Amino acid sequence: MKKTILNIALTTILASSALVATQASAVEGLSANVSATSNYLWRGLEQTGGQAAISGGIDYAADSGFYVGTWASNASWADGMTYELDVYAGFGGDINENISYDVGYIYFAYPDETTGDAGFSEIYGSLSFNSLTLGLAVLASGEGADAGDTIYASVDYAIELSNEAEVNLHLGSYSGDWLAEDSIDYGVSISKSGFTFGASATDLDGAAGDVKVYVSYAVDIDL
Repeated sequence: MKKTILNIALTTILASSALVATQASAVEGLSANVSATSNYLWRGLEQTGGQAAISGGIDYAADSGFYVGTWASNASWADGMTYELDVYAGFGGDINENISYDVGYIYFAYPDETTGDAGFSEIYGSLSFNSLTLGLAVLASGEGADAGDTIYASVDYAIELSNEAEVNLHLGSYSGDWLAEDSIDYGVSISKSGFTFGASATDLDGAAGDVKVYVSYAVDIDL
């Protein structure tokens, strides 16, 4: 079933890409993205119960470094939930030829989740030193939580291979009062020409800590 869903998703993505490519005009700074994955993972945790996910978003980026966008995917980790809708805005740029930065705000919404308290927001920031990226996300709002109650810190390192593929190494730490349990997640992936094959795991007990393997395909489209 997973393979069938993924094949349908990839066919839909390619068809959408071909349709957009035929448009005669474009909007400067406006882009879209569509992707399919065999397992939607977020900080090492499954968001679709191990099932495939289809996602897409639209972004606007100005020459100044300001950007705003929205992204959606199917999700099913809480009662009644069928999809996730994110809205974000931020500012990024280069400090010099070796160092870049990104700061922003993101709201994670789950409109049809039955309890109504799954949505939350974060303020995030990152510094990239060539292939090394240090990231930090701090809880801004959440049901029954105060700002700053949880923090997610991450380290990512990218290795470019001679065949134009890229290997990415990841380590993250999620901690705070708003969480049921603190966790560490780690992963590795290899990407080329829009395809990514990866594995991820956490230090949590039970199935949440098992190694999870996924394959995904993504397309970026200038609008």
